[in-house]
Amino acid sequence: MNENIITINRAPVLTLCSAVVAEQLGYDRDAALTLGKAVAGLNAQTKGRMIGISGEPKAPERGGPPKKVGLAEDFWVEICNRPVPTKSTDDGVRAVIKDKPIDPEKVHKYLAAKFADFLGSVREAMAQLAAAFEPEELEDVAYALYEQFRPKIASGKRGRGQKGELDLDLLHSLAGTT
Repeated sequence: MNENIITINRAPVLTLCSAVVAEQLGYDRDAALTLGKAVAGLNAQTKGRMIGISGEPKAPERGGPPKKVGLAEDFWVEICNRPVPTKSTDDGVRAVIKDKPIDPEKVHKYLAAKFADFLGSVREAMAQLAAAFEPEELEDVAYALYEQFRPKIASGKRGRGQKGELDLDLLHSLAGTT
């Protein structure tokens, strides 16, 4: 068995990837964790609508100005081509879900549980990939990069919640560190 292959669901991979991108764009680790969690949640909502298991969107669609919809947001931050409702709290910038700031410690525990012993090595590989780009360029290519290394799963309803293989060697190759 290849120790550089991790069997995992896409949601934690996108959460971590988006958090690493947010850090590279200048957000502190706690803010980045909340932004990453929000990006993954928004993607899950979009996929649910696409496969017919979720209702119409309440958040802004890409390309138009965000509209306040009772999310308790102060401003919007774009991460991995997703506008994320965000607010300033006493603890710093936090993405919000409904009317509550996301707790970065809960996101960290979620990632630690999903990645187990691989969290550090995957974070490092993603950070090396993100660092290979200038921040302006990274924002433009971040989601396309994620699509290249994300775990492969079945399409449609069959793929929802399914685990796939995350290849660390591919991540290192994309970063030019192999």
